[in-house]
Amino acid sequence: MMTISKQTIAETFERIVPFIRRTPIIDVEVPGVEEPVVLKLEFMQYSGSFKARGAFANLLGTKVPDAGVAAASGGNHGAAVAYVAGVLGIPAKIFVPEISSPAKIAKIRSYGADVVVDGENYSAALANCEAYLAESGAMSLHAYNSPATIIGQGTLAAELETQVFDGVDSVLMAVGGGGLIGGAAAWYQGNVKLVGVESEGCATLHDALAAGEPVAIKPQGVAADSLGASIIGDVMFPLAQDYISAVTLVSDDDIRAAQKWLWDNLRIISEAGGATAFAALLSGKYQPEEDERVAVVLCGGNTDPAG
Repeated sequence: MMTISKQTIAETFERIVPFIRRTPIIDVEVPGVEEPVVLKLEFMQYSGSFKARGAFANLLGTKVPDAGVAAASGGNHGAAVAYVAGVLGIPAKIFVPEISSPAKIAKIRSYGADVVVDGENYSAALANCEAYLAESGAMSLHAYNSPATIIGQGTLAAELETQVFDGVDSVLMAVGGGGLIGGAAAWYQGNVKLVGVESEGCATLHDALAAGEPVAIKPQGVAADSLGASIIGDVMFPLAQDYISAVTLVSDDDIRAAQKWLWDNLRIISEAGGATAFAALLSGKYQPEEDERVAVVLCGGNTDPAG
């Protein structure tokens, strides 16, 4: 098993950087926040979310069986795997639940993957995927609960560190299964205040930290298609216990208000999960201290603007 560390993240970053976008940052004034806020525009990544980083980390230089690769996803991981598989010439089969947005399903198909839409939530799609893996011999590519995936997602934190030359005091990230924030935790190792943000209906990390171990939830709400893991990944959980400073919960209304603010003020179209971290700041659920320099990751934009 790969070791999740600052060193392995740096090595993986060097390996995948020719294949990913260096997504931009912008400074914005946010009502109620004293200092300008750094927004990391990761929704501009290939396939529309940070997930392409983890997919490339898993598949670059890997011998893949003839049956190709298979993954379960609420949508963004599936789009990333489909995109990366297309770039690398690998067959891909993606299992998504019925709650996945039509925009995300269409994006996965646009990259040439075979898509199976079945099951009420991510857990059901994962069960379908695991049954297929057992019968086909395809390679599994888990959305968040594998070292290679977590290491790949950690490259976002490594990249952000090179972009903000005067540094930041805190970084806010949305949490689903924990791959992104787990990678960031391994990179920062407590040197930056790392704050997870979850919707009230998808509080996997919040509930796990309260219980001292991963616990199952029933995901629901506006962000469930992207943040709707039923349990936090046990691979990243020790990193969360060691290095994540806080977890903030926001409501569906907070998330919708964040999406509207991003559009009205910046002309950014963000999916609900992608706007969740920003919702904590805009709503005041996360309140920076005096002179605290905050960065917020806008992690996904796979939504229908007409919706």
